[in-house]
Amino acid sequence: MDTITDTRPEQPSEAGERSGTATAAGAVPPVFRRLLVNTLVTSVTSSFLWFALTFWVYLETRSVVATGAIAGAFSIAAAVLGPAFGTFVDRHRKHTAMMVTTALSTVSFAVATVVFLAVDASDLLRLGGPWFWLLVTVTLLGSVAGQMRGIALSTSVTLLVAEDRRDRANGMVGTVTGVSFALTSVFSGLVIGGPGMGWTYVGALVLTVVALLDLRTIHFDEPAPAPEPAGEGSAWSRHLDVRGALTSVLAVPGLLMLILLAAFNNLLAGVFMALMDAYGLTLVSVEAWGLLWAFISLAFIAGGIVVARRGLGRNPLRALLAANLVNWTICSVFAFRSSIWMLAAGMVVWLALIPVIEAAEQTVLQRSIPFERQGRVFGFAQLVENAASPLTAFAMAPLAEAVFMPFMTDGRGADWIGDWFGTGPDRGLALMFTIAGLIGVVVTVAARASRSYARLAAEPAEVAGGAEVATIGEPDATGCLEGACPIAA
Repeated sequence: MDTITDTRPEQPSEAGERSGTATAAGAVPPVFRRLLVNTLVTSVTSSFLWFALTFWVYLETRSVVATGAIAGAFSIAAAVLGPAFGTFVDRHRKHTAMMVTTALSTVSFAVATVVFLAVDASDLLRLGGPWFWLLVTVTLLGSVAGQMRGIALSTSVTLLVAEDRRDRANGMVGTVTGVSFALTSVFSGLVIGGPGMGWTYVGALVLTVVALLDLRTIHFDEPAPAPEPAGEGSAWSRHLDVRGALTSVLAVPGLLMLILLAAFNNLLAGVFMALMDAYGLTLVSVEAWGLLWAFISLAFIAGGIVVARRGLGRNPLRALLAANLVNWTICSVFAFRSSIWMLAAGMVVWLALIPVIEAAEQTVLQRSIPFERQGRVFGFAQLVENAASPLTAFAMAPLAEAVFMPFMTDGRGADWIGDWFGTGPDRGLALMFTIAGLIGVVVTVAARASRSYARLAAEPAEVAGGAEVATIGEPDATGCLEGACPIAA
């Protein structure tokens, strides 16, 4: 009879409860709430500064190439550095990792502020000159360092929060992300038109220093990371352990499917990144579009609050796929008509369900991966998932302009479906949303029916048919986690 081992980690939060760090099951400890508030400050500061820099560069240079390079650099850098960040988190205490990433942001923003204030604007805005790219690089480094903070926070959920409340804690993380998204969307453009980029840099530096000082006052018990066995692994793998992350993922049947599904969702979501503004601005003015997004972004916050209060139920994976199915169904229909109200309603639902999807994925990973290896797995997932949407975004705009817009203006598409779908360049963009939504529905349904889903969704004891289960430990000489190679005959 085939047996499968229990890949759920031991619960560090139980030790925290015994030491007084965590509260009893059923509550999220105050120290975690403090970490969330601190993370909100650093997250808003980092994303706000990066978006403000993007707007400022475009307004001052009118260079679409420079603006596009800056806009895409963050996603690419976050994806590439994800495994290194995750490995660092696993090799150090979580509080130490948070201190290091916040200190790195502080130093980077300090250098960027000095460069901005010291260099003449004509030299600073010369795209071929060194000062411009130095400013962009150090700002990028300080902003993307926050990604390591996010990985450390995700592992801290396992460390500090009882297992039966981790879905709610992940919902709280989603709420913080939503607030950060809303504030960034509303104020990053306003500050450039008001105080200016110089004050933006000064304000970001001050807030980051405040967050760093506050973080020094936050204390919680956590075990020292287990040292790596002497002689195992190369010096490179000790800083970038992709193999260890992949081994941990493959040790849990179905977990790779979850990560690949998230990556595929992000791949399709690149259509939103590339085309949403262009489509929305065919329906309303730029002022109305910005104001609309200020309100729509509140749905992101509301979704996180609902998860934080109600949780995800016994099966987070089922909630994840149900939310995916709703989102892609919405995507396939919200552009059937050239209506700003249909678009707005669709985006409200879409944004409200993103915290559900993110919290469910985080909860499954926290349940399935040993605590001491979660950082590198979160970093690996970040690499796979975040690399997807920029690739699509870079391809979608040329595809829309060269193929779909003419197709629905005076091409065969206008002849075939123009009578009921509408014609014109904007309907070409609408058709791309509809096709993306239909593809998403098909892939989600296929994932729900797959054997990988059944294995990952089942309780380990049920999958094993009552057979004895074991707790996984460190990799053995074969590279499998002890007792956790996926199937043992």
